[in-house]
Amino acid sequence: MGCAEILEKLLETVCGKQRDVPVERDIIKIKGTVVLMKKNVLNFKDAGSAFLDRMHELFGKRVTIQLVSAEHADPENGSKGKLGKPAILEWASSKTWISVEEAAFNITFDWDESLGVPGAFIVKNNHHSQFYLKTLTLHDVPGDGEVHFVCNSWVYPSHRYNYDRVFFSNKTYLPCNTPEPLVAYRNEELVNLRGTGSGMLKEWDRVYDYAVYNDLGYDRPVLGRSKDYPYPRRVGTSRPPTKRDSSLEKRLPRLSLNIYVPRDELFNHVKFNDFLTYSATSIIRVVIPETASVLARPFNEFKSFERVLEFYKDSDEERSRECLPWKILKGQFHKYPIPHVIEEDNSAWRSDEEFGREMLAGVNPVIIQRLQEFPPTSKLNPEVYGNHTSKITREQIEKYMDGLTVDDAIKNDRLFILNYHDLLMPYITRINSTTTKIYASRTILLLQDDGTLKPLAIELSLPHPQGEKHGFTSQVFSPSNDESVEGYVWHLAKAYVAVNDSGYHQLISHWLNTHAVIEPFIIAANRQLSVVHPIYKLLQPHFRDTLYVNGLARQILINAGGILESTVFPSKYAMEMSSVIYKNWVFTEQALPADLLKRGVAVPDSSQPNGLRLLIKDYPFAVDGLEIWSAIEAWVDEYCSFYYSTDDMIRDDTELQSWWMEVRNEGHGDLKDEPWWPQMQTRAELIETCTIIIWVASALHAAVNFGQYPYAGYLPNRPTVSRRFMPEPGTPEYAELESNHERAYLKTITAQLQTLMGISLIEMLSMHSEDEIYLGQRDNPEWTCDRQPRQALQKFSDKLVEIENRIIDRNNDNILKNRNGPVKLPYTLLYPNATGDKSATGLTGKGIPNSVSI
Repeated sequence: MGCAEILEKLLETVCGKQRDVPVERDIIKIKGTVVLMKKNVLNFKDAGSAFLDRMHELFGKRVTIQLVSAEHADPENGSKGKLGKPAILEWASSKTWISVEEAAFNITFDWDESLGVPGAFIVKNNHHSQFYLKTLTLHDVPGDGEVHFVCNSWVYPSHRYNYDRVFFSNKTYLPCNTPEPLVAYRNEELVNLRGTGSGMLKEWDRVYDYAVYNDLGYDRPVLGRSKDYPYPRRVGTSRPPTKRDSSLEKRLPRLSLNIYVPRDELFNHVKFNDFLTYSATSIIRVVIPETASVLARPFNEFKSFERVLEFYKDSDEERSRECLPWKILKGQFHKYPIPHVIEEDNSAWRSDEEFGREMLAGVNPVIIQRLQEFPPTSKLNPEVYGNHTSKITREQIEKYMDGLTVDDAIKNDRLFILNYHDLLMPYITRINSTTTKIYASRTILLLQDDGTLKPLAIELSLPHPQGEKHGFTSQVFSPSNDESVEGYVWHLAKAYVAVNDSGYHQLISHWLNTHAVIEPFIIAANRQLSVVHPIYKLLQPHFRDTLYVNGLARQILINAGGILESTVFPSKYAMEMSSVIYKNWVFTEQALPADLLKRGVAVPDSSQPNGLRLLIKDYPFAVDGLEIWSAIEAWVDEYCSFYYSTDDMIRDDTELQSWWMEVRNEGHGDLKDEPWWPQMQTRAELIETCTIIIWVASALHAAVNFGQYPYAGYLPNRPTVSRRFMPEPGTPEYAELESNHERAYLKTITAQLQTLMGISLIEMLSMHSEDEIYLGQRDNPEWTCDRQPRQALQKFSDKLVEIENRIIDRNNDNILKNRNGPVKLPYTLLYPNATGDKSATGLTGKGIPNSVSI
């Protein structure tokens, strides 16, 4: 008897039965390709780190990858998937150690074929420094061909973690159908991302946790966990409290960008380089003219509209290709690009038609409402504020209504209002105790036969001088285009309205209703939805860069004494006001059809798409937006229906239910008891929820963000501050308005330094980065291995191309006067850019990025 036979008999004796598998396993070679990036741009520690990493390699401290079986569990390892032999990643060249470019490497695995298809892998980084792991692709895997792992994560040295770094293949699993060998890995990864809730978080930590807005600085209320000041939660940083006030989180140095968010949420090197470049340019554009302004008279004031225009490049400068130093010497570099609103005509912005058009196609087209009663009433508590019914009379507006009466116009849905009365009145006394001087405003407009809006009256109001409970005082101004003092007064009245609209836009329409409200959904998704969960894969592209952008905003924009407080009228009360408005935020009303119906600019109509009919047919934001909304909804419906065939599957999805419960109870916890929250019990509720999230993060943000520079880059068109009240007849200010109306206008609105700071900010916010990923696109074609969802995404992308073509056609239709207006600025903010034109970067004024990424 040979040795093999003796061993066979011995095994039979010990085990008491015939073995099911041979002694020698069938080991095969699986070839793989790893794509990674070793370094990050502008990291000055990299040179030393590269040397130390090389030394680690020489001493055998390498990067290894172990495949994990999705088919066979290891009882000795908690029933986790069996592991293959570690494979060593060999660095291809010395360039890899210092390059900021992606590099591909070959890797070979020894794999037991009986373990089936790998479903995950464990990577151990035994180097000194981190690297960015993009993908791993396995080739010629028996039974499955290619297996793709989309990682997109920074992997720090193994000693930084007390757990294994695990990455899953691009297969998608509900919790109930996850292969048993992968269940423990899936659950443990979510536990790791939730953290322990204690300890100082470091750059290599991957913890998503919640915090209130207690990081804005001294003398500002804490926002969140308060009946008076509710707010969406932000990502927690674990910074210690301040010594002065233990309820406040210690702030970083003012110019520090070292803000904690999980490492994978930071900008990539392309985006970060763009951000620093834009920031440096903005600083130069403020410092150079302000330095010159110190020697000028009057200091910090524009003398005329012509003087304002001198701050922008002329056409010859725009075409210049001279080097940067020469531009600086010639005084070009500090000048701003010409905003689109004055590119064709530098005075058309002053017209009443453009004033009304921008409420439908400007940077804040989400506020205008249908007027359904006259005079307009107030919802302010009369016991506190008295009677705030508008004092505009029928006689004051009917003479501009082309023969219509007020009753007929209301009956025929022809009267509309831009109303900032109730919002501002409770704050006006406090705001006006500073250098700012604003009014609560009501603006009534008539929808004309040609589809344009004609302003009929502007009411500017202040609290009653005898006290708030006595009501208010107001002045009503009527249209006048004459080159007379009446025309100048009307122009100034429109400026006060524009100030209110600008502040509301920046604080509410932009910051609160897109940036702030979406953050809790991101935190909860990373804590409760596995990366292999279908809803995580659906939503993750719409969360890109948002946490870091919001962290930057809290650091330098919306903080106490930050840029927003310095350039927008609510000043120190800005965030407090946004908290008060958040009390009335309703998640389901963020759906575009629901928003249009609530504002009365549309009415239910079952014969129309989306079940509604627009009352302003030429309403560019609404018309284009409804097409985008429908495309998103159809894509989400098809995607979710692939994974959830019944409502029971929604209710039985433990991760989905945990995510939604945490969004409601933690992320938006101050509103958790509101009755309008979807219960997440049906597929319809899931589709509605995901459609709203995607709409807010992509199209709504694009509509209120990327038009900032095109419309407000010329600040006289959209001033952000007013510094004195409307001049009264017989005063020196009124005499100045009569003799030099441009100077009087400019001395009333934002001062020069604030203007330049504001323009620099919105220029940066309006930029499309080179790495932008637009709606209908993914950063990796292998984002899922499921064929039908990939086909559905392609259908969605094709649909967006069709929509973009129709938008172009509408913009070329001369009958639609609101598409271009007197300023000849076509409405392009909801161009999807589904073709992914990477050359369309910078101040394009078009394109819908997937996420709130700037």
